[in-house]
Amino acid sequence: MNTPTDPSNPQPTPGSGNPPTAAASLAHDASLGTILDTLLKRPLVLIHTLCDSKPSRHWLLLALVALPAFALYGLFVGSFSGGTQILAASAKVGGGALLSALICFPSLYIFACLTGAEVSLRSLAGMLFAMLTLTGLLLLGFAPVAWVFSQSTDSVAFIGTLHLLFWTVGIWFGLRLFRHMANVLRITERAHLHVWVAVFVLVCLQMTTALRPIIGTSDHWLPKEKKFFIAHWIENLSSGARSGSEQ
Repeated sequence: MNTPTDPSNPQPTPGSGNPPTAAASLAHDASLGTILDTLLKRPLVLIHTLCDSKPSRHWLLLALVALPAFALYGLFVGSFSGGTQILAASAKVGGGALLSALICFPSLYIFACLTGAEVSLRSLAGMLFAMLTLTGLLLLGFAPVAWVFSQSTDSVAFIGTLHLLFWTVGIWFGLRLFRHMANVLRITERAHLHVWVAVFVLVCLQMTTALRPIIGTSDHWLPKEKKFFIAHWIENLSSGARSGSEQ
């Protein structure tokens, strides 16, 4: 038997790509739990709210979750080496996520304008923090798995590959939110957003090298030698040794 729907509260059809109506927006005073639940289960509703012209506090609450989520995941990353590296990795993972977002935010606004979308800086900031929040939550979901392997292997190359795999899954789901944003704003020309996604991914990957060591250990807080992330990864994968590695 089909359940009748309430016409006063329409819901977006899953997978349809159709933007939700204004009635599907979150309340201005929605709690943090409600916002996170909507992000995970009904992202179109959250995106519609973030892209609304009315000011809201949702983006700020998302920011308050995103950065601690990355920092907490960094604790698990640093548990591989232990000692002071636990807090160092936490600061670098959280700070690296924030720096990557800030570095790429101006280009996101420019590319969004080039698509012809009527979107504000506040809305795009909300979208960016929504993406970071979703990625951070997914990484936290993988954290127990990462911890098990961190305590049972000495291979920097293996642990680095494992964390990179988790990050790839998390960032893929996070960046999908921008596709949903394009549906909500009815953006037809999306090549600009695809270019920005590629730029953001490259910046994040380079940040893993610019802030090294994150997994391994070193006598220095930050590297003194400039290096491209691909060259750095090849060196670590070829060495495969934990001692003295700077991943």
